[in-house]
Amino acid sequence: MSNIPSSRTKKRWLFLLSAASLGSFLLLWQCAVAPQGVHDWRIPHTMLSPPTEVAALFVDKLTNTRPDGETLLTHAWVSMQEAFLGYVLALLVGISLGLAMGWFKTVRGLFRPLFELIRPIPPVAWIPLTVFWFGIGMAGKVFIIWMSGVVPCVINAYIGVSMTNPTYINMARTYGASNWQIFTRVCIPSALPMVFGALQIALVYCWITLVAAELLASDKGIGYMITTGRFLGRIDLVLVGMVSVGLTGAFISLLIDRVEARLLAGLRR
Repeated sequence: MSNIPSSRTKKRWLFLLSAASLGSFLLLWQCAVAPQGVHDWRIPHTMLSPPTEVAALFVDKLTNTRPDGETLLTHAWVSMQEAFLGYVLALLVGISLGLAMGWFKTVRGLFRPLFELIRPIPPVAWIPLTVFWFGIGMAGKVFIIWMSGVVPCVINAYIGVSMTNPTYINMARTYGASNWQIFTRVCIPSALPMVFGALQIALVYCWITLVAAELLASDKGIGYMITTGRFLGRIDLVLVGMVSVGLTGAFISLLIDRVEARLLAGLRR
């Protein structure tokens, strides 16, 4: 029994492994980029900036508004507001609709044909119409983000209810549970793992669509900063925007994982 590693040891080992993987990637990146003015077998400085320059610009952009007119924190705050509103609306509408479609035949008959018609349309395809409807302000980007996130929420919630064990449903009916009680007390708890999966998938979709929307129609935000870097030929500015998107998305994903673990652990008790 003493040879079995403890949970703390496993977590420590995984942390060290992850740190070594990230460190190796950054070192390889640094070595693969040729210094400015040097022409050899490595990637030219005009095509890719090394991580040291990206990190230095990242710190500088926290307080410096050049060259795009805003600090990194301002861009991040604008993007966070747009993503949060679109994401929350997608969760509220998509999960509620998916759960209802999975259990109530009337709701499924009313909304599934329309959903199947809209589902294949890429969210980016809505951008031209959205610019006409809402302009390039927050409302338009929130709508596009909502369109992106609502689809996986509906699908996962619908599948989660559909996969509810029939034995539990029949047992509830045997004890006299109503259709609504079975839905709220059996189907919804059973669908929670799929629902939390939807939270993660919708988060990725929302972030991808947010950057795409800001790349095409925006005057602030991380996507706008990336576009400015492209127009100015500033590879380091583009990479700072990409790193900012990745770090923010990873942080939110970690929060969702923690909430999911605690909620599911509470339900098992």
